[in-house]
Amino acid sequence: MTLPTLALTLGDPRGIGPEIVRTALATPEVAGAARIVVVGPRGTVVPVDEEIGEWDGSTGPRSNADAAAAGALAARAIEHAVALARSGAVQGLVTAPIDKAAVAAAGYADPGHTEMLGRLTGAPTAMMLASPRLRVVLATTHIALREVPSAVTVEAIVRAAQLTHRGLRDWFGIAEPRIALCALNPHGGDGGRFGDEDSRVLAPAARAAGIAGPFPADTVFVRAIRGEFDAVIAPYHDVGMTAIKVASFGEGVNVTLGLPFPRTSPDHGTAMDIAGQGRADAGSMVQAIVECARIAARLAH
Repeated sequence: MTLPTLALTLGDPRGIGPEIVRTALATPEVAGAARIVVVGPRGTVVPVDEEIGEWDGSTGPRSNADAAAAGALAARAIEHAVALARSGAVQGLVTAPIDKAAVAAAGYADPGHTEMLGRLTGAPTAMMLASPRLRVVLATTHIALREVPSAVTVEAIVRAAQLTHRGLRDWFGIAEPRIALCALNPHGGDGGRFGDEDSRVLAPAARAAGIAGPFPADTVFVRAIRGEFDAVIAPYHDVGMTAIKVASFGEGVNVTLGLPFPRTSPDHGTAMDIAGQGRADAGSMVQAIVECARIAARLAH
């Protein structure tokens, strides 16, 4: 069987990205899953058997004062990796963590990877965190909590549901996905006592999308973990991310739904406080590479 070829970006050079990439590439799981091309600084492709160079922290930006430089390096690597995927040179993309503030300091307006990938491909996207126990998809991503009620619209939920249904069917092989919607307010609004968004917006959206819910956040994720649902759509970032990370931290993989190629990443951030200390756990990076390779191989058949 021909292994898929994946582009692997190294993330913020001040963080743990370069070291978890090195560790992951040395594992038999990754060697048996895919061919890897490492997309390095300034958009160059670095063979996996050569030194990563300035991305190892010896000469690249390391201090907080170098945030803009680090953000520019990370963003340009993503741009180049996307170009490789769109050209067909690679069949998928795996990304190490970036520092969103550094990318912003470099002049990029994208709030995160998901939004940048959507802009670069012109595709509607949704963020899924997937683990063996739970899959969570976000209806809204990186916005302030005060902006969530106005952003959780029927259209946003229906779009997330459509992307989730297609992703579960085409990328995960689930013929008839069972998708639930998590409520926005405590106890689903409790008949309007704690807000009317669930009855006024979320319930009609669930009916329009053909999914179940909305169900209160304090039970819907438990029901999914027990096998009742294949994925849960969360109305905002932290309710969904908290559930998946409590359930499966270190096992989760970020999957960007809607792209013309699979993209995955680990379920953690740059961890600059431990970078270069040999303490970073590459487990989630390994899972991200293996999952991207699995999806790419499925799409090839």
